[in-house]
Amino acid sequence: MPAASSPPNSQSLVSAPKDALPCVILIGMAGSGKSTIGARLAQEMDWALLDSDALMEALYGCRLQDLTDALPRDAFLDVECAVICAIRAQRTVIATGGSVVYREAAMRHLASLGPVVHLDVPLPEIERRIARNPQRGLSLGPGQSVADLHGERAPLYASWASLRCDAGRGTPVGCARWILRHLPPEFRDSSEGEHGIL
Repeated sequence: MPAASSPPNSQSLVSAPKDALPCVILIGMAGSGKSTIGARLAQEMDWALLDSDALMEALYGCRLQDLTDALPRDAFLDVECAVICAIRAQRTVIATGGSVVYREAAMRHLASLGPVVHLDVPLPEIERRIARNPQRGLSLGPGQSVADLHGERAPLYASWASLRCDAGRGTPVGCARWILRHLPPEFRDSSEGEHGIL
């Protein structure tokens, strides 16, 4: 009977291959399509998808809305920042929570992982989408409306984004392919061979 092979060195499991590509990070308001477009973009690129809201739900064992309801706003933002800063990934599309831009440490970490893409959707469409699904885990301050939130966050999204996608029009597939066309050439080269979409 052959001897069992020794387990891989733990350091080798976290060391990125030399030819690894970075990640693509999606930011934007709740309802901007980060999860949906992120899933399509990951499929087009044959990459992994990481949804940071889903990661928080898995870590805490509850819906994101329950977490935002249970914690004061600043405490929730600190928890979200800690989760974001712990992400170690490569060749991954990362769909973030809408409030991630409130913590500079979180955004600096995400920007270190790869290009940051702002999915920009007009406020009336955001309000319509949120009304359809109010359990999105919005982190609202006392007396704050979705319009207030949009006005507060829009300049933060713009300041961190290396690419802006008009996600208010078109399909998730169309938005994903637009993003892929506008990423640096090395990102496109990694996916066009398999999917032939460019």
